[in-house]
Amino acid sequence: MAGAAPLVEERPVSWPRRAGRWVLIAISILFLGLLLIAPLGAVLAQALAKGVGAYLHSFADPDTRSAIRLTLLTAAIVVPINTVFGICAAWAIAKFEFRGKSLLITLIDLPFAVSPVIAGLVLVLVFGVQGWFGAWLVEHDKSVIFALPGIVLATMFVTFPYVARELIPLMQQQGSEEEEAAITLGAGAWTTFLRITLPKIKWALLYGVILCNARAIGEFGAVSVVSGHIRGYTTTMPLDVEILYNEYDFVAAFAVASLLALLALVTLAAKRVVEWRSAPPEEAREEPRP
Repeated sequence: MAGAAPLVEERPVSWPRRAGRWVLIAISILFLGLLLIAPLGAVLAQALAKGVGAYLHSFADPDTRSAIRLTLLTAAIVVPINTVFGICAAWAIAKFEFRGKSLLITLIDLPFAVSPVIAGLVLVLVFGVQGWFGAWLVEHDKSVIFALPGIVLATMFVTFPYVARELIPLMQQQGSEEEEAAITLGAGAWTTFLRITLPKIKWALLYGVILCNARAIGEFGAVSVVSGHIRGYTTTMPLDVEILYNEYDFVAAFAVASLLALLALVTLAAKRVVEWRSAPPEEAREEPRP
């Protein structure tokens, strides 16, 4: 019947529940404002304290430009490697059963439990002058610590779980029936991945890549240990902010920090777009039957 009343009548929300809801929302907004919005505003205010000219002049410094280039170069090396590793690890864990599978998952989660500073110290113990491979590196005039390879390895260690941890639950949920059917019909492994697996995981993959890139750009602890803080050579953007601040060059320090904040905002926007595109469409609501 048209115009029939719904089977379940909605009860009006009492004022204590409404008040409690608004109190919780206000607390959340206040918390986010104090921890996120206020510091971001303070960074921008300090960066522009002496005007736009001084702000732009901060990026003309050769050491600052070198730090920006090194940061982007490190991210450009680390993110593709971690993407390939994440896809391979997720494929192996989700599609196959093998001995040591739980150990592999535990090792993937290891960087979440280990301090980045400890990761940097481990690299120093392995590749430093007094480390396991130190004598060989010195003999062949190679450098890992206080050079680009050490920065890349340190950043790679703290960022490699992100892509894999985004893909593993999704691929486990999807199962392997479609891939097995494609292989049975004669498709190769590469064709199966490109035609069947990749379209199903593309948004989760992009989400993991965005998180990995954000972590790589903002990494401080592990890079600080292995870089040596050599201005113009081994300082990334976070390290450059620390050095400029310690030299009381507050405008330049906060200018570089504002660039990091801008990259963070772009990352958040990209993350939100991916979440929106990957969200399943809402199911059409069925009209209540009489």
